[in-house]
Amino acid sequence: MREKYQIEIEKRIEDADSGDAFSAIDFADIAGTDPTNKALSRLCEAGAIRRVIKGIYDKPVYSKLLGEYSSPNIEKIAQALARKYNWTIAPSGDTALNFLHLSTQVPNTWSYISDGPYRKYDIGSYQVEFKHCANKEISGKSFITISVIQAIKYIGKDKIQQEDKERLSKAMSSSDKEIILREAITTTAWIYKVIKEICS
Repeated sequence: MREKYQIEIEKRIEDADSGDAFSAIDFADIAGTDPTNKALSRLCEAGAIRRVIKGIYDKPVYSKLLGEYSSPNIEKIAQALARKYNWTIAPSGDTALNFLHLSTQVPNTWSYISDGPYRKYDIGSYQVEFKHCANKEISGKSFITISVIQAIKYIGKDKIQQEDKERLSKAMSSSDKEIILREAITTTAWIYKVIKEICS
């Protein structure tokens, strides 16, 4: 007879979207770390989930076209790692450009800024890198605000084009723009000037 926590964990994973990633911490409301890890190991052995790296699993997406499971969703893996270690993260560099649809190129190294320590993980043919940043770059700011600041910063003061500003503007909802204008006011002056142009 299966334990109640095993059934509840299975149900939560069953209800999750394909591609979702998680660790034991995501089931802390159901059971402790040890029983949860055992439950996840059983599900992994049964083929219901996939172990991506130690302590991180995903519900793999099956590609009918390829006849095999797709590679892990790196963004969701990064978010699962952030939840596991209680980090605040946001994409930086070309990862921020990709996230905000300013670039269609998929980076080989997915780069994030974090209020946690420097870490790098190998996930299939990709790397996920978390770079420690000062708390003032992250504190009090939402994911979208930090992402936009990082993208503008990466492009550069003298290189950002009107086309970039227009694409950023289209990528954000009106509520996003209100949040960004409010949260980014303490950022570097030239970046905030660009943000005001984007959000106007």
